[in-house]
Amino acid sequence: MPHLTSTTAGAASTDVRTGLGIPGLAHPLLAPSEWGALARPGTPLHWVVLNVAGGPGVRPDPHCLEAAGRLRNAGVRVLGHLDTAHGARAFGEMISDAHRYLDWYQVDGFLLDRCPTGPAALPEVRRTVTTLRAIRDDPHIVLGHGTHPHPGYAETADQLVTFAGPWSEYRWSQVAEWTADHPPELFCHLVHGVPRGHLEEALRIARWQGASTIWFTDRRDRGGRVDPWEAMPGYWDEIVSRVGTGVSE
Repeated sequence: MPHLTSTTAGAASTDVRTGLGIPGLAHPLLAPSEWGALARPGTPLHWVVLNVAGGPGVRPDPHCLEAAGRLRNAGVRVLGHLDTAHGARAFGEMISDAHRYLDWYQVDGFLLDRCPTGPAALPEVRRTVTTLRAIRDDPHIVLGHGTHPHPGYAETADQLVTFAGPWSEYRWSQVAEWTADHPPELFCHLVHGVPRGHLEEALRIARWQGASTIWFTDRRDRGGRVDPWEAMPGYWDEIVSRVGTGVSE
């Protein structure tokens, strides 16, 4: 059972709809069936990240264009992947990448991956988000911290990724007390290495900690040598079924 530091805003709620946030499958040419599965009617998706080549790439990719178009036609929100490099990435480079995502793939928003967490970087992140909102009407902005950031980030974006890592850490994770002041719709949890037998437990942890967007997979990073997000979990149909019908208390 996870250690909690407070009762979160979502803990007592029964009307919060949990959905999946896909942080970035392999290129559609390498994983066509996986991308096809995402566009199936009724799949409980909040968003899918399009990462062409560590970003939008240097030219439009027809395979990515087709995959993104299929999802958007199905009503699925597609986000462009922007790597902030923990705050080291130049502002102009990220905005240039954002323009390419918009021009080539008509994305609905952006995931700012490896987003800083400390208060010193908050003004620059706000500057980036403000600019993204200026170049695209009503974009969905997700800050990919991977851990609980300074509370000031909660007022900056539409969602925060407050956990990204292995099941071995997630099952004993703690939720920051300040998250209780915000609705579950603000928070995302991305967890790899979740065994099939612990899927229900993982879903309950997300519920207890107040995160309505989740992505759980049994894929492992194998010491950092494998990207666990690139493939569907072996229990894809089961997680779609469980999340699509609501998470039991």
